[in-house]
Amino acid sequence: MTNPATGNAAVPATTLPADLAAIDARFTTGLTMIELPGGPVQLLHPRNADDLISEADYVMDERLPYWADIWPSSREFARLISTLAPTPGRLLELGCGLGLVTIAAMRAGHTVTATDYYADALLFTRRNAIAATGREPVARLANWRSWPDDIGRFDVVVASDVLYEKEYAPLLAAIITASLVPGGAALFADPGRVGLDDFKAACAAQNLLISERLKAPYQDGIINQVITIYEIRARAA
Repeated sequence: MTNPATGNAAVPATTLPADLAAIDARFTTGLTMIELPGGPVQLLHPRNADDLISEADYVMDERLPYWADIWPSSREFARLISTLAPTPGRLLELGCGLGLVTIAAMRAGHTVTATDYYADALLFTRRNAIAATGREPVARLANWRSWPDDIGRFDVVVASDVLYEKEYAPLLAAIITASLVPGGAALFADPGRVGLDDFKAACAAQNLLISERLKAPYQDGIINQVITIYEIRARAA
C-alpha cells in the first residue's frame, strides 16, 4: 500500500526487521518531505541531530552525528542522479547518512550498496529505503581509514559533502581506485568544503582524472550554496 500524500510505501512497524522497528523507541524522530523525480520521499530522521552528540564518541575518534542531517548536497544529488548516472548498474554510496541518495539511485534502477561509519545511519537508510521503494539496499559499516577489502567493485561510486576534513581526501581517492570497475566513474557532490583541493591532488596522485560535471545552485532560507558535481575516472593507460 502507498501513502498518496508522500509517495512512500506504508510499512507497518510489525513487518519491519526488529532492529529497524526499534528506531521508534530509541530516537525522537521527525519526517521531512523531499521532492524527487518519480515522486516525493518522506525521510525519517532524528528530530535534532545535536541531541546525538556524545562527548565520549568525540574523544574516541572525533565522531559527530553529521549523518543525521539532510544536507543540501544530498538533496541536489538525489534530484539529479537519474540523469548523472542514467545506466543502471552496481552503485556504491560512501557516507549514506539517512539514505536519500541511496533511495534515488534505487529508484533509478541501480543495485545499491550503502555504506557509512555509523551503524545508526545504516538503520535509518534501510528503513527509509523500505518506506520509499519497498526494498532494502545492501548496507555495510565501513571505515574510510581501513576500507573493507570484501565490498567489491562498482560501476558507479557516489558521495555527497564528504570533504569536510582534509584528512579524508587521500582516503577517498584511494577508495575510488579500489572500488571502481574498469570504465566506471565516481560522482561527488561538494559545496566547496575545506578538503576539496586536497582531494583533487589526491586523485591526481592515484592516476584519476577529476572534472566538473555540473553546478547546481541551492537556496533554502539563509542557506545559499552552489553544489558542484565532480566526475572522477581512472586515467587511460
